[in-house]
Amino acid sequence: MLLFKRFLPLISAAAALLVHLLVPNSPKFFDKPLPFFTFLLSAAAVALAICIVVSFFKKYFREIYTHNAPFYAMAILVLNIYNIVTLKLMLLPSIYFPCLDKIFNVFVKDKFFLLKCLGHSARLLFSGFGFGLVCGLITGILVGWSKRWSYWVTPLIKIIGPIPSTAWIPIALVCFPTTRQASIFLIALAVWFPTTVLTSSGISNVKNAYFEVASTLGANTFQKIFKIALPDAMPSIFIGVFNGTCASFLTLMTAEMLGVKFGIGWYINWQREVLAYANVYAGLITIAVSFSLFITALFKVRDKLLSWQKGVIKW
Repeated sequence: MLLFKRFLPLISAAAALLVHLLVPNSPKFFDKPLPFFTFLLSAAAVALAICIVVSFFKKYFREIYTHNAPFYAMAILVLNIYNIVTLKLMLLPSIYFPCLDKIFNVFVKDKFFLLKCLGHSARLLFSGFGFGLVCGLITGILVGWSKRWSYWVTPLIKIIGPIPSTAWIPIALVCFPTTRQASIFLIALAVWFPTTVLTSSGISNVKNAYFEVASTLGANTFQKIFKIALPDAMPSIFIGVFNGTCASFLTLMTAEMLGVKFGIGWYINWQREVLAYANVYAGLITIAVSFSLFITALFKVRDKLLSWQKGVIKW
């Protein structure tokens, strides 16, 4: 059973390749045939065959590959079904649901322009994200540590925070001289609120016994905050950062569609207006991959900083 499970992705890839090569395209499909899906399936079949061979010799790799094999097989099956529906049978409007070859062709034809748009989006995202993260951490520390700061700032957080950052677009466009600066502000605002709330919550929930012991050992306020409060509040802080990250992605796409040039959101909106939906899907795939990598990097940072909690908190 486990052996069959290991071969399942390769079987799925081979079946998809046979269907793609042997089943004729729909008579309604008049475009020039493209080789990209064939190349993708062939490369996937070769890679999966190599993985199967390696799995016979490496136990750790075998366990990981066997565990993920059904998912790989299902992913290839979904692509195969989409290819049949769009290219072989054309059951969906081709203008809105282009075949996979057309989507892959965008990555080949517009790869440099997509990278340029991705670079603009990354600069805009990191500018707003960094500013919002720093402000959120500072505000969260002040509110969580000081009752005086909490008295004045908490009502403001409760009033402003729950409002979606995109709702501030009309005011931001008036207050800032450029749409880029307004977009940075909106992204920062989206990150600031969850970071502030979870940071202050984490710090305020630190056990008083820790601070009493620190005071006995002669620790000052600075040491209590950065040696005790922040490390203990880190799990809560990272939850706020992850929530802010997701909100920043949404705000970034909205901001770029409003007027910022040369971003992935701007690219998708532009291609949608000219009904180039193959380019739209390519832009969406670019967003999914890049944002997933960003979230994965954040998880790696979290795992590194919270390595001292392994065995206490599991993730």
